Amino acid sequence: MDYKKLFDLTGKVCIVTGGTGYLGSENVKALKDFGATVVIADIRASEERWANAVQAEGDMFVPIDIADAESVRNCYKTVFEKYGRIDVVVDTAVFGAGFGIESQLEHMEDTTFMKGIDGSLGSAFRCVHEVIPYMKKTGGSIITYGSMYGVVSPDLRIYGDSDQRQPANYGAGKAGVQQFTRYAAGALAPYGIRVNCVIPGPFPNPKSKADNDGFNEILANKTMLGRTGVNHEMAGAVLLLASDASSFMTGSSITVDGGWTAW
Repeated sequence: MDYKKLFDLTGKVCIVTGGTGYLGSENVKALKDFGATVVIADIRASEERWANAVQAEGDMFVPIDIADAESVRNCYKTVFEKYGRIDVVVDTAVFGAGFGIESQLEHMEDTTFMKGIDGSLGSAFRCVHEVIPYMKKTGGSIITYGSMYGVVSPDLRIYGDSDQRQPANYGAGKAGVQQFTRYAAGALAPYGIRVNCVIPGPFPNPKSKADNDGFNEILANKTMLGRTGVNHEMAGAVLLLASDASSFMTGSSITVDGGWTAW
């Protein structure tokens, strides 16, 4: 066995949804570094400033709206028509609902709750479901994104009235993603399609906003390693699951949380 080749992605066509984001963009770089042809699929693809800034990182930039099945379908169709195959889908994208006062359970409306569920679980279903006809031809690897808050509850005491307070629908949807991943793995295994989940812990984007009164330090102290994660530390798990190094893995979840959920 040539172990160096286990991670080689040369000839593989990989799609990264949310590929312009903090975690998604690093997934793009990691897959590219190991030889893959990488498609950045993002709702921002319609914005010229993003296309110019990000396209250099990937091989193709395709619009996708994970809330819309037809948009997901069109994204995959566009990629397949150009490359003739889809080998890996990394479903990094997510959207939420229930912020500010609505993040508090007693103030959340039913429609808001369901929109947040759709932003994680519904979008994962669409991104898996629509790629099946293409991956049935060659097999492939699908990587979904869970969350540490799909495993444990957020400690709401540390959030207070912060705009980073996690709403109930986020964790509920992400827990559903993990179960859906297991179901999809069993359903798609006969076609040679592997489905696995990565579970990020705290990965605050340093460019998104100023730290609120040392909140990131509070997050850091909740992990065993005493710090929050950096985006490249998530990309390693994605690279493993995209490559033949994980060829006997399906229905699995890999947790990258600094030990948060292991206390």
